[in-house]
Amino acid sequence: MLRDAWLVLRRDLRLEWRTRTTVNQVVPFVLAIVLLFAFALDADSATLVRASAGLFWIAVLFAASMIVQRVASVDQRDGVGDALRMSGIDPAGAYIGRTLALSAQLVVTEAVLGLAIVAFYGIDLRGLGLLGVTGGLATLGIAAVGSIYGPLVAGIEGRETVLPLLFLPVQAPVLLAAARASEVALGRGVGSGWPWAAMLGMLAVIYLGIGVATASTLAEET
Repeated sequence: MLRDAWLVLRRDLRLEWRTRTTVNQVVPFVLAIVLLFAFALDADSATLVRASAGLFWIAVLFAASMIVQRVASVDQRDGVGDALRMSGIDPAGAYIGRTLALSAQLVVTEAVLGLAIVAFYGIDLRGLGLLGVTGGLATLGIAAVGSIYGPLVAGIEGRETVLPLLFLPVQAPVLLAAARASEVALGRGVGSGWPWAAMLGMLAVIYLGIGVATASTLAEET
């Protein structure tokens, strides 16, 4: 399974390296969100700083949706699902590989987005340890769900609207926990952020478990 996961991971990252979709399309999109909020709330800098954590993770969710849609579109066009079934690759391994590839692309997006928010909003980075753990676990949870729904909607007409309707509501707990933990790490929240980070870890394990358990069935159905 790990060997198959590595093969799929390399394939997805090679596809991204050749198309540069994350760099050329997704990153400019999330930067536009940051700039628009900066212009809209320029007169109320306190609100802008207070909302920065939630805005960051909302932008990440939209970025994940864009990446998942792009991968689903390419896979459907090239018949990747059929090729994977015929090759005998373990569906669970393919799922893990897709999840890791999506996580890597999201990490790049989050790094650029985070720097932009710090620069434009004047955020002071404090709890870097909590921020790192929160970012890693939230990214894994987001990618785990995206890798389930991406192949599922690949062959559906109008997947550009169907995917967000399925993907975003499931991510509500991740958004809540990630935003609260980030607020505490940035000195804007109340209490400890580590329980929220633990919640993110629990959600990531649950989503990954569901993805691995249903990978074979979804591969046959799609």
